[in-house]
Amino acid sequence: MESQLRKSLAGLPLGGIHFLQSVGSTNDVALAWAAEGAPDFSIVVADEQTSGRGRLGRKWFTPPGSALAVSLILRPQTFEDGNMSLFSGLGALALVDALKAFGVAAQIKWPNDVLISGRKAAGILVETAWMGDRAESVVLGMGVNVSPASVPPAAELNFPATCIQSEGPGNVERFGLLREWLVCLLKWRPRLGTGEFLQAWGESLAFRGETVRVWVDETEPIIGVLEGLEADGSLKVVANGAQRIIRFGEIHLRPL
Repeated sequence: MESQLRKSLAGLPLGGIHFLQSVGSTNDVALAWAAEGAPDFSIVVADEQTSGRGRLGRKWFTPPGSALAVSLILRPQTFEDGNMSLFSGLGALALVDALKAFGVAAQIKWPNDVLISGRKAAGILVETAWMGDRAESVVLGMGVNVSPASVPPAAELNFPATCIQSEGPGNVERFGLLREWLVCLLKWRPRLGTGEFLQAWGESLAFRGETVRVWVDETEPIIGVLEGLEADGSLKVVANGAQRIIRFGEIHLRPL
């Protein structure tokens, strides 16, 4: 399987490839590798995750042979220092673009999920290692439901889920999708923080122009129309005639 992975990714400017048959969390391995000096654009890929996690400590279901579990190590460049809040959008936007190559239309559920037909197919988890006030490394973790076996039982879900093969061509292969995601990420990374990047992310937002509920921490939900994004990737919602800016944190967003 590792030889298949390396063949699929041949020719890409990767810093290194670390493949694991089974692992607790690819992000944990990537964070440790980054601390040891892993080069920019090094990746950790696992066939199975036993302790995968999503945002806010939620578990991520990754059974063997069914899903894409990958963590990408990035060494922030100078122009990226002021755009640390945009890396989740970078990963999600690159996946939306990659899926187009397979004939699958997807949207980004702010801040870090990718939906197909209104159901969750992928999640992004960004973790940063700091040296003083500067980011030394960013680990961009992504889990993608590829085959039906990757979709958790309905009783374990807090949002409807689906997989790539159920929504598009049944022959989509994990490592081929990974290659396309990396190609799209290489395209968008130099544009991080530009008007073009923010426009593309905004146009890919799920529920844009629709009424949504947004829970921030433990407060009462904000009910309003999802308008778009701020320059730092924060969400704009118009509620009761006033614009509300939703910052990153413990956020839950649902259509009304």
